[in-house]
Amino acid sequence: MSSRVNDGHIAIIGTGFSGLCMAIELKKKGIDDFTLYERADDVGGTWRDNTYPGAACDVPSVLYSFSFAQNPNWTRIFPPWSELLDYLRAVAVQYDLMSHIRFGVEVSEMRFDEDRLHWSIQFASGESVVAAVVINGSGGLSNPSIPQLPGLQTFEGTAFHSAQWRHDLDMSGRRVAVIGSGASAIQFIPEIAPRTAALHVFQRSPNWVMPRGDAALSPRTRERYVRRPYRQRWLRWRTYWAFERLASAFLGNRKLVEQYRTQALANLEQQVPESNLRLRVTPKYDPGCKRRLISDDWYPALQRENVHLITSGIAEICPHSIIDSDGTEYSVDTLIFATGFQATSFLAPMKIFGREGVELSDSWREGAATKLGLATAGFPNLWFLNGPNTGLGHNSIIFMIEAQARYIASAVRHMRRKRIPALDLNRTVQTHSYAATQERMRRTVWASGGCESWYQSADGRIDTLWPASTIEYWLRTRFFRRSDFHALTTGKG
Repeated sequence: MSSRVNDGHIAIIGTGFSGLCMAIELKKKGIDDFTLYERADDVGGTWRDNTYPGAACDVPSVLYSFSFAQNPNWTRIFPPWSELLDYLRAVAVQYDLMSHIRFGVEVSEMRFDEDRLHWSIQFASGESVVAAVVINGSGGLSNPSIPQLPGLQTFEGTAFHSAQWRHDLDMSGRRVAVIGSGASAIQFIPEIAPRTAALHVFQRSPNWVMPRGDAALSPRTRERYVRRPYRQRWLRWRTYWAFERLASAFLGNRKLVEQYRTQALANLEQQVPESNLRLRVTPKYDPGCKRRLISDDWYPALQRENVHLITSGIAEICPHSIIDSDGTEYSVDTLIFATGFQATSFLAPMKIFGREGVELSDSWREGAATKLGLATAGFPNLWFLNGPNTGLGHNSIIFMIEAQARYIASAVRHMRRKRIPALDLNRTVQTHSYAATQERMRRTVWASGGCESWYQSADGRIDTLWPASTIEYWLRTRFFRRSDFHALTTGKG
């Protein structure tokens, strides 16, 4: 095992939107002694890993991009994963970040040294490095979730998660079972359904689905954005405010919730004329309670002769079949999990030990308490991007990432100017902040809308979403508040 020491160094974990944005914000403030650690062999995060057929963003490209790096060359309103990956690669080159990245290194453990006031970072390879500041940008959608279904280990066919798509596998003539009917499933099922002999969709609960309205962006439009960037920026803000209007619905405005329900039901009735199927895909919970989904081909795919929607649940998986809760057996040779990610596990499987050797997962056992999702008490100089209670159910997460990166970069600059070795969040500040966040969460559609979702932890707590507008978050992270933290200057002080 080798070790590198870099006392003033900054470690950024991950090279998706979060990690790259963080590096750029540090550079803007004249700080360039940082390294991005990436477990894969390329940048891109979510858009490097999720390459399943039909994978695309569900936020318009004009908004799902950095405000400081607008791209006039998007080919569609909702770009496919390949364009998003190319965009992130181009941003990394444009801002000269590639030389700061170490690929193929996966963080397995981090420990805070209270005597030296730095972090020791252990990699899966056995190597370790030391850094003064650690900024986690690995994201909440990086570790696939696979349910432990009865008999799963006995299945003799091909099984994989949608985030680990088997591109070498020809779906032609296969008997496929898809577990899940959420954001990824509604994208890839319409793509593979025409080629399969049979496609069985196991739905735990239906989703509210609105029209996607995707379209190609013409060469003329792209040229106009190149010559007049203000046009694209104006469209970005118009799109932002259209999405932000949804916030008031999800935060408790019943009138807007019912308007959304009416529109979604009208879309469903228009696309699904058969009453029995329509009943089975009609949610019984409020719109917004689960992630909002958009698609123009999901409902038509479910009405194909070779596609079967099963809503009775899974009783057992056998070597060559699946038996549902009603006892019906479905012969399958391919099993695809569209079951999302371990969003509520946050940094797992990474282990993080802070002051007095406390592990982060133990510190958060009764709730992932933070200040605005950015820092947590007892873990000095550890910062989070896309941390607890900063996810969105209505707008572009890139807006939140930029706000967080600016705040953290300001904090790092303050530490250097004042020669402060380490900052630890005041526990009283954290307690009040988390309590206020959870109190506001109880009034939102996510907590009172009558559904179970990946937003919630096993005990029903919601530590994933931001229960207010993005404008409020932007205002509250506009300036670094030194009074929220106390300085550690010598040993265990």
